[in-house]
Amino acid sequence: MWIYERTLEYPLRVCGPDPRMAACIITQYGGPQGELGAALRYLNQRYSMPTSRAKGILTDIGSEELGHMEMVATLVYKLTEGVSVEDMKAAGLDAQYADHRHALFWQNGDGVPWVAAYISATGDPVADLTENMAAEQKARAVYENLINLTDDSWVKDGLRWLREREVVHFQRFGEALVCVEDHLAQKQVFPAG
Repeated sequence: MWIYERTLEYPLRVCGPDPRMAACIITQYGGPQGELGAALRYLNQRYSMPTSRAKGILTDIGSEELGHMEMVATLVYKLTEGVSVEDMKAAGLDAQYADHRHALFWQNGDGVPWVAAYISATGDPVADLTENMAAEQKARAVYENLINLTDDSWVKDGLRWLREREVVHFQRFGEALVCVEDHLAQKQVFPAG
């Protein structure tokens, strides 16, 4: 079903190690608005969509979110590569180091592990697509906050690219919502509520 290309969706560089920034960016790996939750949410919700177009949009975006996880992981890795234990501690990553050293783990910026409660699937396509639009806006806001937290122009460049993809996803979910609402209106089937 998937074809993996051994390149990132967008090239990423960093000016140098910055474990403090890595501690912030990791929230987009496994935090409540992060890429892991988005990928799982969309790839799961596609099964309850009433149109092939909506299913396709969810599959496309869910697959792309897996690529975004890889990009976030790459940024975190590059920002911590070769960093000493003392620097990890100073950046507040001592618990991360204790459990994982420099390995990545799905967690938010405070070190709280990812939980399935971050995602939802109601079975109501209108509710799910509306929530997905809100989730994309929340992720966009987090990327904007991260951009404001760094002076590294290369990190900003990668974060801006990811932020812009959230905007595109929001628009695509809007298209899917219109498609689903039209489909339900034609069938005179309305979600309970």
